Amino acid sequence: MGVFSWLTGSRTAPAGVAREPAAALRERLLGLNRDTSPIVIRDGEREGVDLVAEWKIVDAEWYEVFAKAGLQRVFKVLMTFDEANGVVRSGDQAWSVEWRAGTPELTLAGSAFRGQSWEVSFESVYAFREDGSWGEVYSYKFNTGELKGPLCKAAAEAGWGWKGVAFGKL
Repeated sequence: MGVFSWLTGSRTAPAGVAREPAAALRERLLGLNRDTSPIVIRDGEREGVDLVAEWKIVDAEWYEVFAKAGLQRVFKVLMTFDEANGVVRSGDQAWSVEWRAGTPELTLAGSAFRGQSWEVSFESVYAFREDGSWGEVYSYKFNTGELKGPLCKAAAEAGWGWKGVAFGKL
C-alpha cells in the first residue's frame, strides 16, 4: 500500500493466507449478519457496489434502541471486490438522524463527503429529571470502527486486502 495508507485505513492482504475467491469473500462478509447485531451487511446492487454495511437504523426491532441511545449519525460502508488486485475497495457515507415521535428520519448530513471516515465521538448530559432527581438524561456514542473493524478482519481472514478509497473509482 502507499505512503498514506494509514489515512485511508488501507491494509495489505496478510502474508501466508491463501486468497479465497470473491464469491467466498462475499459469503464470509454476509456471514457477519446476526439478529442480535445492530449492523446489517446486504447486497449493494441498488448503490452499484458489491456489498453495503450499515446500521439497522430503520429496522423496527432496532430503531427504538437507537432512539433511546440518542444516536444522531449513521454510517454506511460501500464495498466493491477488486479480484485482480485482491482488495476490497471501500467508500464511506455518513447521514444525520432526526427522531420524530420515536421513529427515525434520515437526512443527508450538512456536509457531505465521499471517502474514508474514522470517527469516535460521545456526549453525556446530566441534569435534573422530571421527578427531581439528578442524573444522566442523555448519552450518545458514535464509533465508525464498530462497523469497519469486523469487515476488515473478515477480508483479511479471506486473504484479501482492504483499500479505503477517497478519490477515484470505488
